Amino acid sequence: MSTAKKNNVKRVTTHTIQEMKNRGERISMLTSYDFSMATIVDEAGIDIILVGDSASNVMAGHETTLPITLDQMIYHASSVVRGASRCLVVVDLPFGAYQGNSKEALTSSIRIMKESGAHAVKMEGGSEIIESIERILSAGIPVMGHLGLTPQSIYKFGTYVVRAKEEEEAKKLIEDAQALEKAGCFAIVLEKIPAKLAKQVAESVKIPIIGIGAGNGVDGQVLVIHDMLGINKEFSPRFLRRYNDLYSSIKGSVEQYINDVKSKDFPNEKEQY
Repeated sequence: MSTAKKNNVKRVTTHTIQEMKNRGERISMLTSYDFSMATIVDEAGIDIILVGDSASNVMAGHETTLPITLDQMIYHASSVVRGASRCLVVVDLPFGAYQGNSKEALTSSIRIMKESGAHAVKMEGGSEIIESIERILSAGIPVMGHLGLTPQSIYKFGTYVVRAKEEEEAKKLIEDAQALEKAGCFAIVLEKIPAKLAKQVAESVKIPIIGIGAGNGVDGQVLVIHDMLGINKEFSPRFLRRYNDLYSSIKGSVEQYINDVKSKDFPNEKEQY
């Protein structure tokens, strides 16, 4: 029996998320990549945990999200699922696991669902990945879309600047969002696009729109947890609100520990057998 059932906690589902949009309740979403953090985030009451391919950056130290593998994503997702008894757990399909091949997209998604126990997958792209989305959905696997700034395409764009500022790209983004909804996606992440456009997208589709750097006119927000907790120092985009400064706090604690060990203050008489 799952922890959720044992504690009589109602699991957040894709249906729950849709109901939240219908009644105007904002959806909260954060990334997590391991058991300990997922347990804390879940107990705090988050609606969705995203096991993001941003693990490539914040956990493995890569410059982009591209290097992380499907096996590594499954490892992180499995760890998160064991820590999350209430929230919906969505897992990024990593670069190379679905692009241009709908059969591979389905195989990758099935592996994530079977081997990690997660509840849905997320994919970057619009009309060009509709075939893959439909194939995955045909297996009963929920899909979350992702439009705007798509980090897996960073070498195509060559920059992380705000997307869809021009009329043509903005029009395509709206069309892509509607296409993703029609294909059966249960929600869409919009990353780093003008707030006015994001609001327009949220009003043009019935499914939830979750923003990151997309203003306040959408149905929910997502941030990378290492960014919002201040574990990272370097990344400071306009859309990021830091809720803590854990970098300084953790560094200070480690420095104090080192001093206590060096001075023979730790362990003291009460801390030994």
